[in-house]
Amino acid sequence: MERVARRLTAGRLRPLPALALALTLVAGGFAAWAGQDWYRAAHDGQAEYAAQRDAALVAGEQAVQNLNTLDHRDLKQDLDLWESSTTGDLHEQLSSGRTEFAEQVKEAKTVSTARVLSGAVTELDDRAGRARVLVALRVTVKAADGATSDKDSRMLGELTRTDGRWKLSALGQAPVGGTSDG
Repeated sequence: MERVARRLTAGRLRPLPALALALTLVAGGFAAWAGQDWYRAAHDGQAEYAAQRDAALVAGEQAVQNLNTLDHRDLKQDLDLWESSTTGDLHEQLSSGRTEFAEQVKEAKTVSTARVLSGAVTELDDRAGRARVLVALRVTVKAADGATSDKDSRMLGELTRTDGRWKLSALGQAPVGGTSDG
């Protein structure tokens, strides 16, 4: 009788080792799937594109803020910051008109400070190194007599990647949403 029982159980797996084997196979399969998913995400071009978009937005917001902040008492430093934030035609315009503009600001004795309210990248061509940003900001101007005024504006900026850094190559007012008649 004992021989028969041994023969019957010899062909079957014991329940505990069979369960351990099944769990090991499931865990190994999950680990392989998760590893493959992680690898795809780490080597996906979308992650690099998103990083470039974020870098362009940060640089664009900062540059627009820089170009809307100016203190007559720190004029050289502020105008140097303007020039280091720009490239191309915009840089040339700022550089060539710097002396005349500095004289006007010294005479007016104004202090303007800008604060970014929000911003967005509207276009990005990572390969060409070009981007466009829309930045909403509040500019506070303090006159020589101490009076202050706030103005909210939206600026459209074009960025060019130069030596691995995004810099403003053009800047202008964004059109404000119009009203429709009718």
